[in-house]
Amino acid sequence: MSFLATLRAGPPPPKVALLPDGLFFTRALPVAAGATPAEAATQIELGLEAVSPFPIAQLFYGYFWTPGAETAFVFAAYRRRFTAEQMEAWVGAELVLPAFAALLGAEVRPATTVILSSPEGLTAVHWNNGRVPSAVIFRPLPPVVEGTPEAEPARIEETRDRLREELIHEVGGSRSVIDLAVPPVADPARSDREVTFRSGELVSKLDASVIAALDVRDKGELAALRGARRRDVILWRVAMGCVAALVLLGVGEFGLIGGRAWQRVRDKKFQAQKPTVDKIVKTDELARRIEDLATKRLLPWEMMMAVIGEKKERLPGEIYFGRVYTTTEGGIYSISIEAQTTNVGSISIYSSALKAMPGVQNVETRNLQAKSDNATFTFFITFQPDAIKPGALL
Repeated sequence: MSFLATLRAGPPPPKVALLPDGLFFTRALPVAAGATPAEAATQIELGLEAVSPFPIAQLFYGYFWTPGAETAFVFAAYRRRFTAEQMEAWVGAELVLPAFAALLGAEVRPATTVILSSPEGLTAVHWNNGRVPSAVIFRPLPPVVEGTPEAEPARIEETRDRLREELIHEVGGSRSVIDLAVPPVADPARSDREVTFRSGELVSKLDASVIAALDVRDKGELAALRGARRRDVILWRVAMGCVAALVLLGVGEFGLIGGRAWQRVRDKKFQAQKPTVDKIVKTDELARRIEDLATKRLLPWEMMMAVIGEKKERLPGEIYFGRVYTTTEGGIYSISIEAQTTNVGSISIYSSALKAMPGVQNVETRNLQAKSDNATFTFFITFQPDAIKPGALL
C-alpha cells in the first residue's frame, strides 16, 4: 500500500481480543442510586464475590455500567479455563473482552434482543429498558461428527434456528430481534476517547470510561499497562512535537537560504544599476541648478526691505544695521545682517517679530557679544522659497 493510500485509510483499528462467550457467566447486579464510578466499582466487586463460586482473585471479570444507572451487568470466567497460549495472544491488545461485551454500547429500543452467532453457539443480549442489558444467555451448538446426518448444512441450520427460538423465548418480551451473523469488528481508531464496534448494521460505541471496566484482564496489571500506555502517548506526542519543530526549523533555514540568495541577486542588480542612477541624479541636480540660475536670482534688496519695512516701521529704534550680505549656506533665499544695539532685550523681541512674519522660514541670532546694554550680533534670516518677489515687499 502506498503512503498516500495509508493516509487516506486513516489510523488502524485498535487491537482487540474477543473471547468466546461460552466461557463467561453473567449477572445483573444492583448499584446504589447516585453512586460515583469508584463507589459503583466497589459495589460491583462485592456483589460479584457474593454470587461467584470462586474468589474474585481467581476470576477474569469485567462489567458494564453507565453513570446514573441502578444496574450493572457483570461477566466473569475462572482463570484456569484459559490456557497459557490463549493469554499470550492478549499481549499488546488494547482491549480483552467477550464478544457479546463489544455490543453493549449499542443504542437500541426497549425490549430488544440481539442474537450473535458464532461457530461455538448463539448468544442472546437482551435489553429490557435502559442502556444496561438485563440478560445475556449463551447456548452452545452440539458437537457434530463429520459423516453423520447432524453434520449436514441443513441440519446445522435447523439446530441454530431452534436454539435461536429458545433464546428468544427465554429472555422473554422481545419486541425487536436483531440477528448478527458476523462477530463485531473494531473501527479505525479516530479518537482515544472511544472504541466503535460494528457487526452488520449494528453500531456499538464504547466510551473510554466504560472500556476500562469491560477489560477482563487482571486489574493490577491492567492499571500498570494503562499507565505505561499513557506514558507512551505522552512520549509519542513529545517526539512528534520535536519532529514538527525540526521540520519548521528546516523550512525556516531553507527560507533564510532562499532569502539570502534573493538578497544577493538584488545587491548585484543594485550595484549594476548604481552608476546609471548616480548619473541620472547628478544630471537632474545640474538641470535644477541651471534652471535656478536661468529663472531665479538673488533678491537682497527685497529681502532687506521685508526685514525693516518700507518706512523702517519693523526695525526697533535701538537696533542699527551695519553690513548686509549673502552666503552659500542658505542659497538665494537667505540673508545675513550684522547689527548692533543699545538695548540687548530688543534683540529677542525683534527676532520673534521676524519669525512671525509670513514668508519667513527661520531666524537665527549669531555671534552675540554684549557689554552692559550694548551688543553686536548677526541675524541669519531664511525665507521660504518664492516668498520674495522682485520689487515686492512682504
